[in-house]
Amino acid sequence: MRKLTALIVLTLCVGLAHAQKTFIWCGVLIDGVSNQPLKDKTIIIEKNMITEVRDGYATGAKEDKVIDLKTKTVMPGLMDMHVHLESETKKGGYADRFTQNPEDVAFQAAKYAQTTLMSGFTTVRDLGGSGVNIALRNAVNKGLTVGPRIYTAGKAIATTGGHADPTNGYRKDMMGDPGPDRGVVNGVEDCKKAVRQRYKDGSDLIKITATGGVLSLAKNGSNPQFTEEEIRAVVETAKDYGFTVAAHAHGAEGIKRAVRAGVTSIEHGTYMDDEAMQLMKQQGTWYVPTIIAGKSTADSAKIPGYFADVVVPKALEVGPHIQATFGKAYKAGVKIAFGTDAGVYQHGQNYLEFVYMTEAGMPPMEAIKAATVSAATLLGIEDKLGSIQKDKLADVIAVDGDPLKDMHVMKNVVFVMKDGKIYKQ
Repeated sequence: MRKLTALIVLTLCVGLAHAQKTFIWCGVLIDGVSNQPLKDKTIIIEKNMITEVRDGYATGAKEDKVIDLKTKTVMPGLMDMHVHLESETKKGGYADRFTQNPEDVAFQAAKYAQTTLMSGFTTVRDLGGSGVNIALRNAVNKGLTVGPRIYTAGKAIATTGGHADPTNGYRKDMMGDPGPDRGVVNGVEDCKKAVRQRYKDGSDLIKITATGGVLSLAKNGSNPQFTEEEIRAVVETAKDYGFTVAAHAHGAEGIKRAVRAGVTSIEHGTYMDDEAMQLMKQQGTWYVPTIIAGKSTADSAKIPGYFADVVVPKALEVGPHIQATFGKAYKAGVKIAFGTDAGVYQHGQNYLEFVYMTEAGMPPMEAIKAATVSAATLLGIEDKLGSIQKDKLADVIAVDGDPLKDMHVMKNVVFVMKDGKIYKQ
């Protein structure tokens, strides 16, 4: 009996001494840190953590797992800093808000989340929905559904009639007068209450619509819609609650108000001028361009009946400008993080943003860093994610081909690992 007990103890000790490890052989490794690709490396993973990046193709004990990606380009899990997982563009989609229940939205959101993860995006910022996005984040975290790591703003905050006022386009007897609980504010006190409501709802960050927008059922797509005082109230209250603030903004005046008031990031930035760029550099404000959203909405607006009549001229006007603005902002030295506005176009096509960024003058390696280490820094999680380094979480993807020569290969994601678990191989 004593011998049997000793044998069991010895076996347990051996098992504890050598938990199973995963060895990923990387023919080419873009680690999110180096400015040049690395050749012939091994990423060693234990549980959900990277424990070592070793030269050559290493192996461990016989119970360890080896993943051979010697013919692939390996990189950190990608991050999209502007998505909308609850919805996806389609002709006549405005009717959905009158026909879909929250349960319907939840099922389709789960589908879009899975599509996003399988496209190589292991972390996203969801910048506005009905609140289902909060439940989706929780379900992913609990392992109830498959998707990327989600940081969500919950319901975006707008002014009355502003871009994220949920009753825009309703007939008058249905409009009502939504308030801070529904993300509609007027004045400083409303702004404070709306931020606190987002905290109560379980949001991770705050999103405001500092200017008009393209797809809302309202006439102007770029006018300022918050006073600077109101934005400052949002930012200061958000800081108290540990939130960052993302500001949807197309027009230059709205962008400058948001930057002066201290927002963390400007989304879209279509008509950003030189003064706005300099302000952003001075304040350290991030720019999330969403070029693909501009191109996609402009294309869709040419299809008869795709959008409501009030939207079409805005889409045709605003959409084509974003790529050129991005190119100027990059050359001016504005900090850039990758974001696409997924949902405005079809989920899973996020990779096209890389193509458009490089077309506008950003080198491929910098574009990849915008979606890895820069995005992680914007989120404040650069100590955990964004690069392939020791003691980082094991978010690893691989593509078939060389993205530094042709960004279109970012479509060919053949391997996805999130938090040490393989979702695609």
